[in-house]
Amino acid sequence: MLKTGMRLRCNKILHSNFSYILPGVILLTSIFVGCARKTVDVSLPAELPDEFSHTGETSVPDRWWAVYNDQDLNALIDSALYSNFNLKSAWENLRAARLVVDRESSAFYPSVDASLQGGIDYPQPDYVGGESFRFGLRSEYEVDLWGRIRSSIEAEQYRARATWFDYQSTALMLSSEIVSTWFELAEAINQLELLTDQMKVNEQMLRLLRARLGSGLIRSVDVLRQKQLLESNYGQQLQVESDIAVLEHELNLLLGRFPRSEIDALPDSLPVLPPLPETGIPADLVMRRPDVQIAYNRLMAADRDLASAISSKYPRFSLVASTSVRANNLSQLFEDWAYSLAGNLLAPIFRGGALNAEANRAEAVKNQLLYDYAQSVLIALREVEDALVRETIQLERIHSLSEQANLAEKAYRQLRLEYFNGMANYIDVLTALNQEQQLRRDLLFEKRIMLMIRTSLYRSLAGGFETPIENRNN
Repeated sequence: MLKTGMRLRCNKILHSNFSYILPGVILLTSIFVGCARKTVDVSLPAELPDEFSHTGETSVPDRWWAVYNDQDLNALIDSALYSNFNLKSAWENLRAARLVVDRESSAFYPSVDASLQGGIDYPQPDYVGGESFRFGLRSEYEVDLWGRIRSSIEAEQYRARATWFDYQSTALMLSSEIVSTWFELAEAINQLELLTDQMKVNEQMLRLLRARLGSGLIRSVDVLRQKQLLESNYGQQLQVESDIAVLEHELNLLLGRFPRSEIDALPDSLPVLPPLPETGIPADLVMRRPDVQIAYNRLMAADRDLASAISSKYPRFSLVASTSVRANNLSQLFEDWAYSLAGNLLAPIFRGGALNAEANRAEAVKNQLLYDYAQSVLIALREVEDALVRETIQLERIHSLSEQANLAEKAYRQLRLEYFNGMANYIDVLTALNQEQQLRRDLLFEKRIMLMIRTSLYRSLAGGFETPIENRNN
């Protein structure tokens, strides 16, 4: 008898709700489906060129720094990809974004809540002893009629993808910073060696001048000028030693270590410039570059936000089911259950223009991100072209400096010979010597700049690559 009574009560609730709700739902659905607004397609508001101005024939691996064939550099980058704190922070940001997707995806499932109440009533007309207990379960599920929930989830999925590419961009930037710091350190070490050799030449010249001064063949001012040049070399040497220490600190920072930690290996010299890489076609670059993909996925997320905002203007239909039991002692709590199942239709009638404003705002944000995406594509193309033209000019500059250094060395040797034969002034010898030594230092600097330009080209062409953090967390 108890079960029959509960069934009749449940049937009455279902009949009273759905006999009125379902026809209204069908009517409103037919009306709003016809006028539901769709988002526009997302496309790049600019045409891509067919090719870059220059290209090589050498393919570049995902771990692009391997083209320099430096095992010590490879080991440093592998270590940094595991221990760098900025990269670890970017990974946790990615984890958080993926968990947001999981959180939003829960809207596809019904929610279930339980409640348990207990108390004592005063006075006690209804319950023996005045004690009462109530236990209930309630479940609610929103039917995604217009795709609002689906669009919101897709928006977070695109944001998670953007965060993934942000992590890849951080790893790419980290690798390029280590390569750049490594080359700066190599140049500084080579500059220190070059200055040491030049100081030996200047000291030898100073000894020759002092010997001739004792014979009365030269003026004392020539000795003073040579000593001044020697002191200038010493000051430059101190500056380079300071640069080396600072660069070692920077390298340790990128490795996630204390600044004064010992580095296992230091570079011996600058590497030989690899052949020009194959630049490919711009369309492939757009699909590969992490920063461009960040902009694209943010744009797609905004597109889905717009779809969700438009869907929020239409009715929402949800199903609500609940069951509860009530008794005046715990032993009788689960004996008499009551059930209910209802449909709920919520249609926005007047919100003071808030829903339209939100939809228009979402559309404006989408348009903004569309232009940001287009700008990021143009910047990516420009970076490649910049690196190509700078490399062409830099190679010519290095060739010119090399010729200047060779000519300056010949001029110095000729003037030195003439000076010791009494045919030239020492100021000409000193000027030629100083120019030749400065050109050698400048040439070393420009070779490092050439490698930095090539590194920027590799970075501009590079995509993502697998990192140790991914392997550890997969």
